[in-house]
Amino acid sequence: MVARRTFLAGAAGLAGLTLTGWSDPRPGWSHPPRRRLPDGLFALGVASGDPRPDSVILWTRLAPDPLAPGGGMPPERVPVHWEVARDERFRRVVRAGTVMALPDWAHSVHVNAPGLRPDTWYHYRFRVGDEVSPVGRTRTTPAPGRGGHLRFLFASCQDWQDGHWPAWAAAPGDDPDLVVHLGDYIYEGGAAADVVRPHDGPEARTLEQYRNRYALYKGDPALQAAHAACPWVVTWDDHEVENNYVGLVPQDPAEANAFPDRRAAAYRAWWEHQPVRLPPPSGPDLRIHRTVDWGRLVRFHVLDTRQHRDDQPCADVALVGDIGPDCPDRTAPGATVLGERQERWLGRALRRSHARWDVLANQAVMTAMPLAGNLFNMDQWDGYAAARSRLFDQLRAAGTENPVVITGDIHAAGVADLVDDPEAEPVGTELVGTSISSSFDPGLADVAEELIRGLPHVRYANVRQRGYVRCDVTGDELVARYRFAESVTTPDAPVTTGTTWTITAGRPGAEGT
Repeated sequence: MVARRTFLAGAAGLAGLTLTGWSDPRPGWSHPPRRRLPDGLFALGVASGDPRPDSVILWTRLAPDPLAPGGGMPPERVPVHWEVARDERFRRVVRAGTVMALPDWAHSVHVNAPGLRPDTWYHYRFRVGDEVSPVGRTRTTPAPGRGGHLRFLFASCQDWQDGHWPAWAAAPGDDPDLVVHLGDYIYEGGAAADVVRPHDGPEARTLEQYRNRYALYKGDPALQAAHAACPWVVTWDDHEVENNYVGLVPQDPAEANAFPDRRAAAYRAWWEHQPVRLPPPSGPDLRIHRTVDWGRLVRFHVLDTRQHRDDQPCADVALVGDIGPDCPDRTAPGATVLGERQERWLGRALRRSHARWDVLANQAVMTAMPLAGNLFNMDQWDGYAAARSRLFDQLRAAGTENPVVITGDIHAAGVADLVDDPEAEPVGTELVGTSISSSFDPGLADVAEELIRGLPHVRYANVRQRGYVRCDVTGDELVARYRFAESVTTPDAPVTTGTTWTITAGRPGAEGT
C-alpha cells in the first residue's frame, strides 16, 4: 500500500491488417510453424477491445511457460489463425485470417477484425497448428445515431499481493456489454511479506520484468474469464510504470536519468498485453487518449493523466505522502494534468460529441476534496486546480449536458457532485470505483470516511470494500450499482450489490436508491 492511497498517510490498424504483422483475410487454417512448439500456447487467454460499429480488436499472446524468458517461446515468427463467428461452435464463420506472432513483441497479436455488423455479438478464437485457444465473446458498438441501452463495468487497482479477484470471477455473470479499466492493471513492486497472494518477482524495471508481471496477472483464471466475456477499453495509471510517477519524473529523483528507458519498457509491455486499437510504441511515449462511441448514447473520453502531467506541487510543505496544506503552486495557472495537446483534443471531442452521456474515463479523483479545511491530496486534481477549471470550462463551452466522470486509483468507493469548490454548483457527477483487490489501510478507515462524508457535495464514501461498479445507461438515466466482494482472501468469495445510485439526465448529481 502506498502513502497516497492511505488517504492521510498518503487508431491504428486498417481493415485486413494487424499492428504486429500482417493478417491474411482468406479463410482456412494457417500452416503449422516450422518446428513443433510447446503445448499450452494460449495460457494467457484471449481478449478483445476498443470496439467500433464494424470492427473490434482481438488479442492473444503465445506463452506456454508465461514466466520463463520469452514466455517459453522460441525466437521465431509463428503464424496464428483467427476466426470470428456468429455462434460459439463456429458453424457461421464471418471473418478469418492469419497473423504473424513476432518474438520482438513477445509473440502477442492484435487483430483488427473488420467487416462486422453493428450492435452484434460474436465469438472468436485463435489457432496455431492443432492447438486452439479458448473462445472469447465480443461485440460491436451500435451504428452512429443508434443505441438505446448500454451496460458497462468499470474497475481499477488489482494488486496481486493484496488479494484474489472474486470481483472478476463475478463480472461475467453481470452480462456486461463493455468493461472500462481505469488503470493499475499491474503493480510493479517487488515481492512483499505478509500478503494474501505472494509472488517472488523483483520490482519491474526492464522489459522482460514488465512482461513477466503481465504474464503473472493474465494467468489468473478470473481475469481471463472477464476478458473473454466482452470487449474492454483500457487506460493506465501509475503502477503500470512506477508508483506516483508523472511524465518523465520518477518517484525517486536518483532514477531520473534511467527513467525514460524504464517508461519505454513499461509502455511497450502494456501495449503488448492489452487489446487496444493503438500503434505499437517506439520509445518512451505512446498516445493512448481516445474516444469510444456507443452509438449516440455514450461517448467515452479515455484520458491519460500520467504521461503528460506536471510534477505534483507543494512537496516542500507536504505533511505525509501527497497530503499537505495549500501552497501557491497548487493553483498555478499553467499547471497541467492532461498536457496541452490532450487538453485541445478533449475540447474538440466534447464539442463534436452528439452523445446523450459523455463519460470521462479518468484516474485520480477530480472533484474538490479539501480535507479538514485546508489539506489537499496533491496527486489528485486538487493539486492542479487551474487544469481542473479549464476542463470544467470546456464542459460548459461544449454544452455537455450529462458529463459523468468515472475514477479509479484511490482504493475507495464514492459518489460526489463534480465541483471545483464544495459550495459551487456542480457541472456533473463523479463516480469513484473502489479497487479489485488493492487495499486501503484499515487503521485509517474511520477517519477517512468521516472527513470525506463531511464534505457537502459528497453523497457516498466507502473505503472498506473491494469490487467494481456496474452502470446501466439509457437515454433517461445512468444507474450505478457498486458490486462488492465479501472478501479478497479467497478467490470464490460472493459478490453482491452494496449500494445503488441513479443519475437522471439533465440533472447533475446522483441519488441513492
